[in-house]
Formats: sequence, structure tokens, C-alpha cells
Amino acid sequence: MNCLFCKIINREIPSSIVYEDDRLLAFNDINPQAPTHVLVIPKKHVESLNDLQPGDDELIGELVRRAAAIAGERGIAAGGFRTVFNTNRDAGQTVFHVHLHLLGGRNMAWPPG
Repeated sequence: MNCLFCKIINREIPSSIVYEDDRLLAFNDINPQAPTHVLVIPKKHVESLNDLQPGDDELIGELVRRAAAIAGERGIAAGGFRTVFNTNRDAGQTVFHVHLHLLGGRNMAWPPG
């Protein structure tokens, strides 16, 4: 498999890891769009939200809960943070492995993009 995030999971590509357990990995984005920009990914390869199966519900919940926990650890939870899943090219997905962007530490505009 030629997936960038799978290579990060397998330590074939270095990253700045901020959290890891048996099902998830979180690391700082190499092109941050905010003072805090962490990617939270499942270790299981799923290309996009469109490819999720009913058995993946708990896994996606874990991604969201972990993002909130990291926001708390970074001191941005009280002020606010944004979580984003981009799904497919028109939405800006460039790596086809489900991932949640955790963004915070600055004011966020609405609507985004």
C-alpha cells in the first residue's frame, strides 16, 4: 500500500507524534493552518468517510474523543477548537486515509474555505 499515513503508522516516514494507542495515532500536521493543527487517524486503513462500515462507528467516536482530549491538553478546549473531516477531492482530502484535523489556538472564520 502506498498510503502516506500508513507509512507514518509503520514508522517508514517520521512524524511528530502527540498520541498513540493500539487503534489511533495523532501527530502534528507538517503544514499547520493554526497554532494547533493535529491529525488524528485510525491505524486501520479506511480511505474516506464514504468507506466506513457499521463496525467502524466506535473507531470514529474514538477519533473525536481523542481530538477533544488533545485540545484540553493543549489548553485550547475552553476557548474553542475546530474538528474537520475532509471527504474526497472536492472537499480538500489529499491523503486518502480517514483523518480528523484538530485546529485551534486562533479565531476561526465561518464559513470555512
